[in-house]
Amino acid sequence: MHRAKPLPSLLVQRYHGWKATTYTENKSWYKRLADEGQRPKTMIISCCDSRVHVTSLFGADQGEFFIHRNIANLVPPYEPDGNQHGTSAAVEYAVTALKVAHLIVMGHSSCGGVAGCHAMCSGQAPELDEKSSFVGRWMDLLRPGYERVKDIEGEQAQRDALERQAVLISLENLMTFPFLRDRVESGDLSVHGLWHDIGNGTLEQYLPSEDSFAAI
Repeated sequence: MHRAKPLPSLLVQRYHGWKATTYTENKSWYKRLADEGQRPKTMIISCCDSRVHVTSLFGADQGEFFIHRNIANLVPPYEPDGNQHGTSAAVEYAVTALKVAHLIVMGHSSCGGVAGCHAMCSGQAPELDEKSSFVGRWMDLLRPGYERVKDIEGEQAQRDALERQAVLISLENLMTFPFLRDRVESGDLSVHGLWHDIGNGTLEQYLPSEDSFAAI
């Protein structure tokens, strides 16, 4: 038996405010979205972190972005093993059904998931090594990234580098999906890696030719 409760009154009030203003002022646009379906040109894979707001960052409206969020914006490798894979399902739908033209992986500063991975891999968070830890097993995806940055001087510098590794490993894993790789090679899909500094409001993009991130 479920134990769901009524929505908090603050959220109810906010909904009614949106319905009376934003929705009412753009009713024809919402009707069009409902009748014609979605046709996003871009998929964005970002972190669950409440401070990361990709639609606000790019000034996007409803219907523009197909968004998938998870802990530390990670993409697992292609594993058609018959199990349940939420992120892989989102990628498959975006690429094969929606046929997006761009796929963006966006990491960010002060990422708690990345900090947890760093602590786990450096032996400071044994609880994340437990088999029962969903976060720990998910962050296993980033262990190769930790190996790449563990010799950098300073723990904070390692974490900063590991946040960017989360983007790079996700980009690498995306290319293990045959249907995605085919569209990239045919020129129908481009993939991009971004890193967002929440406090400074800056955005960096990964430049493969230089194998580094540069400010936009």
